[in-house]
Amino acid sequence: MFPHSTEDILRVLDLCASNYSFPMLDNGYIYLAATRLSLFRSESDWAVTTEVFGFSPRAGVPDLCIATFASSLINRKEPKDYVNIEAWRAYLDRQPNNESLFINPIEGEDWIFEEALMTCASHVLLRGHLTSLPPLDAYLKLGIELQDPKSPMVYEFCRWLAATHRDQVLATEAEQRHHLPDSMVKIMQLDDWHHPDTVTGEVPSETETFRQLAEVLVSGDLSHYKPSEPPNTHWSNWPDGGTL
Repeated sequence: MFPHSTEDILRVLDLCASNYSFPMLDNGYIYLAATRLSLFRSESDWAVTTEVFGFSPRAGVPDLCIATFASSLINRKEPKDYVNIEAWRAYLDRQPNNESLFINPIEGEDWIFEEALMTCASHVLLRGHLTSLPPLDAYLKLGIELQDPKSPMVYEFCRWLAATHRDQVLATEAEQRHHLPDSMVKIMQLDDWHHPDTVTGEVPSETETFRQLAEVLVSGDLSHYKPSEPPNTHWSNWPDGGTL
């Protein structure tokens, strides 16, 4: 018998939402570009990973955040990563069931000038491969209306990449599994789902999607996921993201 209930899983996810470690898709500090969610399971453990690719002006470069919520985690931070043992223990107490990994799919920042693409830039290095910058008319074809018609912003370029090079801006299998034991098997992956509006205080347990996903994790039966709520994870649904 699986040792965790749907209530156990939702309690963890809700706690992470209240602690601001659950993905906030209209985060005022991040321009959203792409998302993905995966479920993992073993005979004794469960895990949810979320991926959020976007651009934070404060970070200065686009990044991918892989957030892992699970009953068992590996590759956690160690005491040497903190000023003292008490600080390390406080970190473990504060987030016993979640961990994050940050990746920069695009190497360097010599193509960025004040949150816009440099006019002289012609390509970026995406996952080790040269990727040409698109012509200006390519953005609007994907529903990306440029703030400055003559100079794309970094976040607009990220949204173009998310539409045209999705697999490269999101996580590899190894990156998804970085904090998970080898015994866990991926049982579901979603590119679109209905995500709670955590800025307004909504938590995962209040959404049909996450209640059903918790049932999938407990039972291992994918048929429990049959959402009636429309997906809302596309960046266009979160216009306040990055506006602070």
